[in-house]
Amino acid sequence: MLRFILLLLTLWSASLPWSAAQDLSLYQYRHFVGATGDTLPYRILLPKNYASGKRYPLLLFLHGAGERGRDNALQLTHGASLFIRPDVRAKYPAIVVFPQCPKDQYWASVVREPQRQHWDFPLWETPGAPMALLLEWLDALVQQERVDARRLYVAGLSMGGMGTFELLARQPHRFAAAIPICGGGNALAVPLYARHTALWVFHGDADAVVPVALSRKMVQAIRAAGGRVRYTEYANVNHDSWTPAFAEPDLLKWLFSQRLKGNARY
Repeated sequence: MLRFILLLLTLWSASLPWSAAQDLSLYQYRHFVGATGDTLPYRILLPKNYASGKRYPLLLFLHGAGERGRDNALQLTHGASLFIRPDVRAKYPAIVVFPQCPKDQYWASVVREPQRQHWDFPLWETPGAPMALLLEWLDALVQQERVDARRLYVAGLSMGGMGTFELLARQPHRFAAAIPICGGGNALAVPLYARHTALWVFHGDADAVVPVALSRKMVQAIRAAGGRVRYTEYANVNHDSWTPAFAEPDLLKWLFSQRLKGNARY
């Protein structure tokens, strides 16, 4: 009887389209060294049959504060398993990259006053060190790999959602689509990119870490600027709205259908 149960469990697990035990080593280990000597660790997933001569969409994924470091591994904690699913790789061949932000630094410029629950996102002329290195690396990566410049996408969660909004503001003609999850940004900068980039914004209304008001404010600004934005707010969800966001059945179909109109400029 025990052997029969074990057999059933084995057959059931084999029938699943993906599993949490997937091999994240499919993401190659790489490092980028910038002009100042700073190093950006990143992991990259290349499409199957990559040397076919085609050009592919590029998805940049920005992790949250809990995945910062230098191990070039923690940044794969959330989201990476989605893109190595065999069905996803077959249907949406793409270059997927996960850079890693150093400890005690942030993708975006953020000024927070916890006692007042006040968040500010100054858009200084000179970006912070992680954002500056990210921009330099992205330029090099687009030249190095077989990237379709009309299909660049950026997604991020929490700190990475904030980085997503700042990246759009700094390179407003570059990204065809963006997915900021439980983040926030500078609403005054929204008109720079609102008409160029399609956005799908996610947040949980019970988020105790990053207030949902930050996403609501950005969505309102995008709509006021004439932008294309979808907004999904999850009821009774705390600071892990990425979990239901990654499970949205139309997420990848929506993302990979987006293309820049005209020529990409940055």
